[in-house]
Parts: sequence; C-alpha cells; structure tokens
Amino acid sequence: MAKIKKKVKTIKIDLDKCNGCRACEVICSAFHANPKYSSNNPARSRIRMIRDPIRDVYVPVYAGEYTPAECMGRDKYIIDGKEYDECGFCRASCPSRDAFKEPDSGLPLKCDMCEDDPPLEKPLCVQWCINDALIYEEREEEVEESVEMEDVESGLSSMIDKYGMDKIADTITRMSQKSSN
Repeated sequence: MAKIKKKVKTIKIDLDKCNGCRACEVICSAFHANPKYSSNNPARSRIRMIRDPIRDVYVPVYAGEYTPAECMGRDKYIIDGKEYDECGFCRASCPSRDAFKEPDSGLPLKCDMCEDDPPLEKPLCVQWCINDALIYEEREEEVEESVEMEDVESGLSSMIDKYGMDKIADTITRMSQKSSN
C-alpha cells in the first residue's frame, strides 16, 4: 500500500480559557438539527461539557470514533484531589454509556467538523467560543492508503446487531434525504 498525505483536522482545548458557557454545545446541536438551525437539543451535540462544580473546572469533550465494545480499562484520574472515571473524558460512543448517541435512533455520533456545502472555514463550536478555548488546527500526515471493507462491514454488522436492520435502514433513508436537501 502506498502512503498518501491526508489532511487531519483537530480541535485543541485550552482548559484555562473555558468558562463553561456551553455555546459550543448549543451551536453544534442547532447545526445538526433537521432542518439546520430549526431546534436545539443538546443530546444531538457532538461536543459535551464535563463540569466539576466544586473546583469550577470545565472540560469540553468532542465526539470521536464509535467503538463496538466497552474498553478494558476502568481507570480513575485524580485532578486537584477529585476522582474522575475515565469514561467521563472519553470521546467514543460505546455500548456502556449514552454519551454521543443520537437521541432518536440511538446511533453513534461523531464530530464531523461541521462539514457543509460550501465548507466552513472552521467548525462552528470554534467560531462561537467566546474565550478562544477551542482552537481549530489542520495538519498533513502521511498515512497508509486503505479503506478496509471489512471495517465498514463489521461496523454495520455491530450496529445491525444492536439496533436492528429496520432502524439502520430508516436512519440511512433519513440521512440521505437530509443530504439531498
């Protein structure tokens, strides 16, 4: 397999600047409403705010890849004397928790960096962050060129096992209608 240069988009988070205003959650859920900007449901947001009210610390976490199984680790982290479960900071949608799942269908959510036509300069959560706590970055990386159909098929299989073929088909139909509008 040949190596190709791929544009990698990321959002860096500066915790010292985050004040927990949740503007990122609001604009993300509005952007992903159907039709766009027609409603606001934070459960549709691809970014979530984790909060420690005692220390007044806010941690924005945006949705990553779907994982078909629970992770093996159940580590705890201690930050400023408070214990946190590692699931709280995890970006994945997985079977053991409801975070980053579409509220109507239960299908996993993943940050798409607000892909739109025409393309946005940067994701809306970054644009709406009043304290510049979210920083958009693009870089090029060399990666192996391959999209394994096995990966696509195993992902679809696990979603069909969990949600049923009818729910998956309905969701694909809804998504295809949304993308043609």
